[in-house]
Amino acid sequence: MTETLPETHASAREMRAKYESGQATVRDTALAHLERIQKVDKHTHAFLTVLDENQIVAQADAADEMIRAGQASAMTGIPFLIKDNISTDGVRTTAASKILDGYVPPFDATVVSRLKKAGAIILGKGNLDEFAMGSSNENSAFGAVINPWGKNRVPGGSSGGAAAAVAAGEAAIALGSDTGGSIRQPASLCGVVGFKPTYGTVSRYGLIAFGSSLDQIGPIARTVADCADTANAISGRDSFDSTSLELDLDFTEYLDRDIDGMRIGIPREYLVEGIEPGVRSAFDASIAVLESLGAVVEETSLPLTDHALAVYYIIAPSEASANLSRFDGVKYGMSVDGEPNARESIEATRGNGFGPEVKRRILIGTYALSAGYYDAYYKKAQQVRTLIRREFQDAFQKFDALVMPTSPTVAFEIGEKTQDPFQMYLSDVCTIPVNIAGLPGISVPCGLSEGLPVGLQIVAPQLGDRTALQIAHAYEQSANWKLTPPEL
Repeated sequence: MTETLPETHASAREMRAKYESGQATVRDTALAHLERIQKVDKHTHAFLTVLDENQIVAQADAADEMIRAGQASAMTGIPFLIKDNISTDGVRTTAASKILDGYVPPFDATVVSRLKKAGAIILGKGNLDEFAMGSSNENSAFGAVINPWGKNRVPGGSSGGAAAAVAAGEAAIALGSDTGGSIRQPASLCGVVGFKPTYGTVSRYGLIAFGSSLDQIGPIARTVADCADTANAISGRDSFDSTSLELDLDFTEYLDRDIDGMRIGIPREYLVEGIEPGVRSAFDASIAVLESLGAVVEETSLPLTDHALAVYYIIAPSEASANLSRFDGVKYGMSVDGEPNARESIEATRGNGFGPEVKRRILIGTYALSAGYYDAYYKKAQQVRTLIRREFQDAFQKFDALVMPTSPTVAFEIGEKTQDPFQMYLSDVCTIPVNIAGLPGISVPCGLSEGLPVGLQIVAPQLGDRTALQIAHAYEQSANWKLTPPEL
């Protein structure tokens, strides 16, 4: 490896600058990341599949050629982890579930094909809560991810592998999915940046569906600028996803604008009972930074926030019960043979293939959709969802953005909440309303509490992605929290 090789905790923009100046090659950078994975992933368990060296070198050499030919883009030569619920052609994709162990998709998700076209380096697939259902990454059928900030701490979920890998220097950027906070919450707990774009700006084609009206793919990275660059590469209309929007947003457009005079609201309902004192202190300090940059910050109220958790845990399981009905052991994945008839074979496959949390949510969703209960639960939840959206819309008549803690706690200990699903669900209390309303949200590091990272969440109106990124970038540049976990 060259002496000028970028170390594996560099940002993507720093890597790209070294490529362009000739100080480093993509091949050396990719091999450095592979070496890093081999060193630390036995501690983090962030990856479920790592491509072999020959596959990684082939991608890297092609990227180096793109650079030499003057055909490079922002993603060329950048090492990526892809969450293992996003399809990758010829590479095992399990959604961290036994029922899909051994499944190899014959196609790439749209986001993956766009990254490949841009010359990004796919290192492998990231661990997650099974079918993206969880807030701690303890629900993976293949073992929990460990937060690089503490050997007994969760990384958050469901994109825990993605966040842990970026924090530990195993990948420069990761693609995750966010249904109720699954990009932003683990980014917060691991001390990195996580961005959930407006629903519909990024294609969901090739994402193994959990809650189709809530799911959104987005990046986890070390900087806001890297998230914006990634969003540019993966966003845009896709004929394979009817919910994708016909837009041509440049997510980097507002990055260098100041925030002097911007109006920012703090919904009091998000400073919830149970928020840890250290998290509250870090949040208060971040508000002072925003005010020092000229932002006008005021308290506001979103009273329907108190109902968001209940709405989510009716809508998301209901959609999951429909989406996961395709896993029957007949078309692909695990199959339990030897049963007397097809029905019992399907029941045995699902009984053995799905984990406890997935089963819990399927049962909740099936009950909410059943005859006699649909109007009382699912229909009413959708009606309240509309009211929550309108409440956000009203707030954005007064404010350019809203800010709140990303998570009410820092990374908790492994096993601490597994016996109490309700306490586990409360981990997402600050992020879930953003998905319900389809809004863009970003989490940026805003300090430490008891030696563990705290995240600041910035939420903007629908299609206000550039505003969220603008405020996040301004805060990041001023506060200058460059959090690196203790060496593994």
